Amino acid sequence: MEPMSENNFQGEILAVCASEKKHTPKKNVGEGVLRVSWGLVKDAHAGEEIKQVSLLAQESIEKAKKSGLNVGFGDFGENLTTRGIDLVSLPIGQKLKVGEDILLEVSQIGKQCLKPCAIFYKTGDCIMPKEGIFAKVLKGGKVKAGDTVEVIR
Repeated sequence: MEPMSENNFQGEILAVCASEKKHTPKKNVGEGVLRVSWGLVKDAHAGEEIKQVSLLAQESIEKAKKSGLNVGFGDFGENLTTRGIDLVSLPIGQKLKVGEDILLEVSQIGKQCLKPCAIFYKTGDCIMPKEGIFAKVLKGGKVKAGDTVEVIR
């Protein structure tokens, strides 16, 4: 598997975020371990069948900031904040290489929010339903801010 070389196919991890409870903003913990078929170790959402790891682009967070929201890493409940990849354009089944060893597979684009959660009340809006993606962990390992993330052919 070789990474694509066109624009928007390689980026970086800006933050690794976790929370102790579901439906709450996450805190940037800087690094963590992604476990196969599980997700981010020590995160409340780990273990879910399809939504093991959530990703959100910094570009999406910047759009929210421009609309007046005071938000940052983890405020929308994402595990991995990325820069440089158009996440919402990726199809389900697309594989992503993170760092040296980690392999993720896009499993869901966006999500349905049935009721406002703590994230909505904190931020006044939530972009995860429209701009966040979810992935399964096919090959685990240590992930940290500064790691590369690549779209794999």
